[in-house]
Amino acid sequence: MSALSRRIALSMFLAGLAGLSPALAQQQAEAPPPTVTVVTLHVEDVPVTTTLPGRVTASAEAEVRPQVNGIVTERLFDEGRRVKVGDPLFRIDKTTYEAAVAQAEAAVAQARAQADNARREAERAGALRDRRVASESTSDTAIAARDAAEAAVKVAEAQLQTARIELDRTTIRAELDGEIGLAQVSQGALVTAGQATPLAVIRALDPVHVDVTQSAAEVVRWRRDMAAVQEAEIERPGQQVTLRLADGTEYGIAGTLTAAEPFVNETTGVITLRLSFPNPESILLPGMYVQAVVQQRTAHNAILAPQEGVSRDRRGQPIALVVNAQNQVEQRDLTILQDHGNSWIVTKGLSDGDRLIVEGVQKIGPGMPVVPEERRAAGTQPAAPAGQPAEDQAQPAAGAEGDEPAPDQPAPAQPAPVQPAPEAPTPGAAPDGPQGGQDQPAPAGEQTTEPKASNG
Repeated sequence: MSALSRRIALSMFLAGLAGLSPALAQQQAEAPPPTVTVVTLHVEDVPVTTTLPGRVTASAEAEVRPQVNGIVTERLFDEGRRVKVGDPLFRIDKTTYEAAVAQAEAAVAQARAQADNARREAERAGALRDRRVASESTSDTAIAARDAAEAAVKVAEAQLQTARIELDRTTIRAELDGEIGLAQVSQGALVTAGQATPLAVIRALDPVHVDVTQSAAEVVRWRRDMAAVQEAEIERPGQQVTLRLADGTEYGIAGTLTAAEPFVNETTGVITLRLSFPNPESILLPGMYVQAVVQQRTAHNAILAPQEGVSRDRRGQPIALVVNAQNQVEQRDLTILQDHGNSWIVTKGLSDGDRLIVEGVQKIGPGMPVVPEERRAAGTQPAAPAGQPAEDQAQPAAGAEGDEPAPDQPAPAQPAPVQPAPEAPTPGAAPDGPQGGQDQPAPAGEQTTEPKASNG
């Protein structure tokens, strides 16, 4: 009895498959085409840039050093603050220099007195000579003494001026507008004129310079490219440059390419380019690593293709999938110039108005029909399904748990709606249900094939 039951179950199972195949094939044929997200492309002129690493340097830098010897008696600035030309920074003990000034003033007074006396002596000698009382030699000697005394006055006055200058230098002042760093000496330290260690360093931070290097071969290529498009050379002063900071963000103020070294470094084979950037908020600090984005030229009639819509074939050549006018998938071979942000600069392979597939490429292949859906901003993503009201009413309910597998493998997904397993026991389980309940394979076969046999 058991063997007979199994043969009956097998017959019913085969009959069910025969009835299921036409229905499954019909549903596969009627399955809607997959939905893909596209971006409509447009022809535009795109700047071709190159990224060069470099470091920020101050546009001017002054090391504060003493010009006289002495003991530091006072620091007159706040470390890390901005200073202006003439602001007092340090004060050195000036007692000795005040005494030197007083001594020089006395020397001037003495020299002036001697000069006055020599002048009178010369006048008397001249009068005596005129009356033929004194000789010409005596008069000449008096005149020479007068001239020497007047010269001595000038020497004394110069020495007085030197003493006053040294006294003034006991107050060390800023010689540059900029940000002053930490003091390298403290109150009570002995400093000397021209010492190796600076007392502090002042740096001008608005604007700042960024020195970058580029190979001579690359610079030559730039010049040739720009000559071909009748543009100015890469080193032309005033060219706009953008800056990318170490954290990946872009510096908000554009800079200029101000100069380039007129020679190639023989050791490294590179040319140094100098860029200048305004820095009103002191965001750029000396020594900071940055990347300068320098425009080489402009690619005319190019297309910016999102990088997620471009892949590579087995040969490593860039390709893309687009949706044609018949809403079918086409594969295009591309010629890429370089990257531009999150896009590729494409010069061949794509045209104005092409709809590039950026999402859903795993579900499709060339020649397949698709439903294109224009990519929307992140804030409007929930509105995307509204474009397909008929399909979206049915698909989210059946495919909410398996949207990805359903398009890729329609065969496993299709039997789910047509499988009448929950309804099969009612018409077909009555004769064999009690016996099938004892044997695991039999009920499965009866529930799966019984309704199909009746439908067939």
